[in-house]
Amino acid sequence: MILTKKVKITAIVLAVLILATLITVFVTANHASAATVKVGSKGTVVKNIQTKLKRWGYYTGSVDGIFGAKTKSAVQYFQRKNGLTADGIVGNATAKAMGISLTSGTASTGTTTKPSGISNSDLYLLSCCIYGEARGESYTGKVAVAAVILNRVASSKFPNSISGVIYQAGAFTCVSDGQINLGTNDECTRAAQDAMNGWDPSGGALYYFNPATATSKWIWSRPQIVTIGKHIFCS
Repeated sequence: MILTKKVKITAIVLAVLILATLITVFVTANHASAATVKVGSKGTVVKNIQTKLKRWGYYTGSVDGIFGAKTKSAVQYFQRKNGLTADGIVGNATAKAMGISLTSGTASTGTTTKPSGISNSDLYLLSCCIYGEARGESYTGKVAVAAVILNRVASSKFPNSISGVIYQAGAFTCVSDGQINLGTNDECTRAAQDAMNGWDPSGGALYYFNPATATSKWIWSRPQIVTIGKHIFCS
């Protein structure tokens, strides 16, 4: 009788352990699928991705929240342009480059929202710097230049304001040659806003340079992250 009870208890314990294991596998699988957005995915996050890609000229389809073949092609186009693995899947790296949250249905769409603490004069100055430094670059290249400026603001190695970073002695050619005073345009302003909203095509870079015109040996020693247009971005 005692032996029978022990067998029953053992069987119950094993059943509980098996059930717990199955639940863990199920939850893990669900979390894994939530960490990527791909063909077949639906919802607000897909809409956010489509909205950004359409705004930046990568996507021409409908913003319907359905991740289909057109959305995949647009994602691949974006990935190729930004030095990412062009698999058409929006994982953490691609989402970060887009400024998209994969877990929040309220992710920023990077339109005209200005983050708190950023003044209109900051936005304008950043936009003017983009125009002076990168008006001949692609839209992604413009955002990347703005991102470098914001990355410097966040770094302890540089001044802690947009104006301080831009006007730091010798930091930007457009300040040295006066092109910072040429003004800006709508595209550069949108690029500044997108960078402020979290899009960083530079991959966290603190520096960039044009290899065709760079004369500093030091800048070539910096670890390179990505090339966008005529600029190499580095840490």
